[in-house]
Amino acid sequence: MKRLLTLTSALAALVSSKAALAEYGLNMTQGITEVSQDIYDLHMMVFWVCVVIGVVVFGAMFYAIIVHRKSKGHKAAHFHESTLVEFIWTGVPIVILVLMAIPASKTLIEIEVLDKADMTIKVTGHQWKWQYDYPEEGIGFISNLSQSSKDAIDDRKKGSDAKREALDADGDTYLLSVDNHLVVPVDTTIRFLITSNDVIHNWWVPAFAVKQDANPGFINDAWAKPTVIGTYRGQCAELCGKEHGFMPIVVDVVSKADYAAWVAEQQGAAAAAAEAATQQWSEDDLMAQGETLYNTNCAGCHMTDGSGGYGPAIKGSSISNGNDADEHLNIVINGKNGMPSFKMLGDSDLAAVITYERRAFGNTGSIVQPSDVTSAR
Repeated sequence: MKRLLTLTSALAALVSSKAALAEYGLNMTQGITEVSQDIYDLHMMVFWVCVVIGVVVFGAMFYAIIVHRKSKGHKAAHFHESTLVEFIWTGVPIVILVLMAIPASKTLIEIEVLDKADMTIKVTGHQWKWQYDYPEEGIGFISNLSQSSKDAIDDRKKGSDAKREALDADGDTYLLSVDNHLVVPVDTTIRFLITSNDVIHNWWVPAFAVKQDANPGFINDAWAKPTVIGTYRGQCAELCGKEHGFMPIVVDVVSKADYAAWVAEQQGAAAAAAEAATQQWSEDDLMAQGETLYNTNCAGCHMTDGSGGYGPAIKGSSISNGNDADEHLNIVINGKNGMPSFKMLGDSDLAAVITYERRAFGNTGSIVQPSDVTSAR
């Protein structure tokens, strides 16, 4: 009895907790695009058809059980080789399916066919982050899980304290927050070109009704026209490795004026990064920038103290020490074995993170400048 009471209390606490009910819902997401609304309407139409069928079938069954039961003297009727019965239970379902297929086909065609897009965004999946490129605007960036959530899942930290800090920082969006949001303008038709740099991922934003595989070596496309300003979240929906659950998607739908201002800001930052890649950096600047990049991109596998975990230890490794950084540059830029390539980072960012790995954790390796990265590419 004591064990039963304990189990009952635990289940009650779990069910009543905010975390357990965070994603609990009774229906699918309506979304903020015309396609998402059409999908929702199609879902509700099929749902009510199923409800009516269920009521008719179970109503007839229970009526027959109660009214024509054996205790009242009824005997079972036989309908062997009845043309009428065969026609009814074959013809009626066919008619229902055809009537449902017409709006379903219309919605499927709408999902797949796009006559003209106002803008294009390329989405590339990486283990375990998303890369967004705006070809027409000439900008691009990497979107990672927020640092507070990374700290909480670092098994070298005090789990309860780190998770509490992350929950305080991210609130209801714990494990669903990123450092760089995808930004798109409202009332604009956007074509998404979706691919992968390594394994199969899946870019899924329920509010947009977009769920498309990101396959290495192939480009799939999808489209959306968001009509409501706000922040919308999604996740990778294809099992892609050990941190599959930690590559969320956050999209900010903003006004066209705010989008133009954001693009100008990003273009200015890109120009500054390009200029920085041609300069000599001080060790202090490289270490400061490198620490942030290391915690964002590398600590998940190599740990924040460089002691290693899923990946090998950086602290004290022969690759991170010494004056020859060629092998270190090659591994970070091109990847090796289970380690993905980080060539999507800029030259100055790569120089900073490699310098941090070579000079932190007690290592005594040489400093790497952006020009060294440019040569190594």
